[in-house]
Formats: sequence, C-alpha cells, structure tokens
Amino acid sequence: MLVFVVAYNAEKTISQVLNRIPGELRDGYGVEILVIDDCSQDETFEQAWQLRNDQSLPFALHVLYNPDNQGYGGNQKIGFHFAIRNGFDFVALIHGDGQYAPECLPELLEPLRSGAADAVFGSRMLRPGTALKGGMPLYKFLGNKVLTAFQNRMLGLHLSEFHSGYRLYRVAALERIPFERNSNDFHFDTEIIIQLAFAGARLKELPIPTYYGDEICHVNGMRYAWNVAATTTRASMQRLNVFYDRKFDCRPHEATNARYELKRGYESVHSVVIEIVPAGARVLDLGCAGGWVAEQLRNKGCWVSAIDTEPLSPAVHLDEFVQHDLNVTPWPVSASALDYVLVLDVIEHLSSPEAFLDELRYRLATSPEARVLISTGNVAFGLTRLMLLLGQFNYGKRGILDLTHKRLFTTGSMKRLLQQSGFDILESRGIPAPFPLALGNSWFARLLVSLNAALARVWPRLFAFQILLTVRARPTLDSLLVRAENESAARLRLSNRRSRAS
Repeated sequence: MLVFVVAYNAEKTISQVLNRIPGELRDGYGVEILVIDDCSQDETFEQAWQLRNDQSLPFALHVLYNPDNQGYGGNQKIGFHFAIRNGFDFVALIHGDGQYAPECLPELLEPLRSGAADAVFGSRMLRPGTALKGGMPLYKFLGNKVLTAFQNRMLGLHLSEFHSGYRLYRVAALERIPFERNSNDFHFDTEIIIQLAFAGARLKELPIPTYYGDEICHVNGMRYAWNVAATTTRASMQRLNVFYDRKFDCRPHEATNARYELKRGYESVHSVVIEIVPAGARVLDLGCAGGWVAEQLRNKGCWVSAIDTEPLSPAVHLDEFVQHDLNVTPWPVSASALDYVLVLDVIEHLSSPEAFLDELRYRLATSPEARVLISTGNVAFGLTRLMLLLGQFNYGKRGILDLTHKRLFTTGSMKRLLQQSGFDILESRGIPAPFPLALGNSWFARLLVSLNAALARVWPRLFAFQILLTVRARPTLDSLLVRAENESAARLRLSNRRSRAS
C-alpha cells in the first residue's frame, strides 16, 4: 500500500503527520509513503527529506518536489500515477497540514483489504454534530451539506459528503478511470467520485474525526462551489445524453448492441413499427440491433429475416439471421417476396447512406409492393437547436448526437435523400423523445412523451426527436425499360393476331 501525502507550505506540520502514520500498518502490508511537495515556498520538502535521511519512520519514504505548482488535483494525478506505475494495490490520500488523522488509516483500509469496496472516503458528516464540534466553520458545514445534497440528487448517489480529502482507493479502480483528464483544481475530488460511480466502482464511507487548526485554507469557497455545481450538472447531463465529456466516459465496455433496448410502453419508433406491421407479414430487418423489434414481430406471427454487424441477443430467435456489415454490398440475404423492410435508426450509422439506399432500391425490384419503414434522429430537434444557440454541439453515448453516428439529418434532408434515391414517401410521422429512458418509466416521463408527441404532430421539424417514414421503392429504369419492351412485344403480338384474324 502507498500512503500518499499531498503537501503545500506544510513545513510546520509535515513531520508530525508522517510520524502519526500507525506503525501497525507494517503487519500484512508492504507500506511505503510518498510525499509530493507542490512547489512550496517554505521548507516542506526539506523537513520531509530530513525524516527520510534520519530513517526514523518504520516505512520506506519517497519525497518529491514539483518544480511548478500543479494544483491540488494535479498533484494527486502525479501521486496516483506513481502508485499505478509501481504496482501498489491500494493508495491512501492524506494531507500534509494534519487536517485528516493518519491514525484512522487501519480502519479505513479494511474495506479495501477485505474486497468490500473499491474506494473508501473518510466522512466528517456520518456522525451528527461531530463536524461542528471539531471546529468546522458553520459556513463550511452548511456549504458542504447543501452541495452534497445537490450532488446526490443530480447523480443518484447517497454519500454523506463529497468534500472530504481523506480517501483510499484500490489502484485497479484508478486504472479504469481517466483521472488525468480531470481538473487540476480542488474540484478534482468531485470529478474522481463521479468517474468511479459511473465506472460502477463500489464506494464506501467511514466516519473520521474533524479537526480544524490554524492551517491556511487555500480554497476559494465561492469558486469551489461553482466548479463543483457546474461539474456535477455536466456529468448529470451526460447521463441524460445531452452532454458529453470524455472524462466522464467511464462505463465498462459493452457490445454495440448492448446500448440499445426495446422501447415499449410509450410512443416510440419501436412501438409504432410493431403496431404498423400486420401479423403474417414477411419482414426484413436491416440493422436489427440485437433483434428485439424483430422478435416482437415474430411473436405476432411474422416471418422475419435480419442483418446486423453484431450477433443477436442470446434470447432472440428469428427465422433467418446473417451477421454482416451493411456498408458492404451486396448483402447476403434475399429481398424477394417481402412485405416490409425495417431500417430503424440505421441510416445515420452508415458511411454512405446514398449507396445503401441505391442497393436497397435495387433489391426491392423483386418486391415492388414492399413498404420500407425507415427512421432517423432529427438533428433540428428543439433541444439540439437550443444547445447550438448556446454554442454547444455535444456528441454523446446515445441520442441524436451519438458518437457512432456518421451522418445527421433533419426531417427535410431525410425526405430529400429518399426521394433522390428513388423512393416515394407514403407517410411521415414525428416521434417524441424517449423520456422514460432518461427519467425512468414514470408518469411524469410518459406525460412528457405525450406532450412532445402532440407538439411533433403540429411542428415535426422542430419538435420531432425522430422521424419515421413509410416509403416505397420506385421502379428502376432497368425495370421500366424491361416493362416497356415486354409491353411493346405483347402489343405487337396482339396486333398481329388481329391482323391475321381480319
């Protein structure tokens, strides 16, 4: 284990802090201490180095000095990188000013040692009243409470405080998150909690005593509160797929199709398509994304064939499935004798939608009456327009600005693409935003869907989150020429028979 001490202008306290680290940690742990002096203007480095020379500590001691001030967060980044590079299992963060009691380390370390947690936070708020009794100023206590309540609400967590600097981490958990992208300022501590939570790490709090002495506070309270609130809001918006920031992209890797799910129980592309396609229809699902819609249609008695780059969900069974990239033509399935072709939220993922639609039209020459149901996101959706007005055009993990989208469409540009590709538009329908996915399938989310759906019917270009089009392929020039030639030959034969009869 590494005990990492961040220090800045701590010459009066650093020796005492290091001497208070419990010697019992030697039992069962390969403990080493790292002190990083963040360009102090006093003799913090020299005081710590003297302890190293004296060899008065029962642990190996490393003392480093940043030639340029890295900030509270930047200093932590260096220390955590040291822990990763040197193969430590755990790293404990304490402060060189003595605000956090090193004597608590054995107790705080236990959940990591037993495998019960990936991060342990020492909390001054778990025991009511102890923070104020320990000298925490009232304004800091109230600010801590208000900010923590706000952060818990926005992030869906249940921490007693976000703002303790006493932390222990499993190094493997730190390796899974991009902490290097975080701020160098004091709200680094908030960002790393958010990253760990988004990565699915197990967080645990244990009570610690509160101590406020005559140490100098280097935190600008108003600036800190603003940065914490702004960071928390941005992270919360990312969970709703409104905003994207690489540092909060910490979810475990998942297969592409694992990000998609069946949208039923409210108006969505999925529910509308399942309603439109009649029982007994022959259906080709291009880009079936796990096969959930296709499976619902098969349950209605439809015959269903499907193509996707990813395998079907293990629980899904269709009449025919081919794993294939739709960017590569020709597709290894037949399009003959079809009633419906589904192209649901696929067109925006393709390198060349034009080439895809040309291939589709060519294939449908053998099924001239087949209907194509095609959907895509509306990049001119009101919220996207508003964000652009505010100077934001943020890609995300899902939604209209999904990171995997290669082309973006408005309702008008999608219709033009289809018409120029040889399709007649039979019906157009605006689809509301999937609020239940973001907010949970509550009455409020369903109410928002209903309101959005009503507005989308009135002004789809602004209020439709997606557009669902029913189209039919026009005959190709090849087929029209063949029909003209056949019809001409038939008319000539009929004329000749009439001439012979007369």
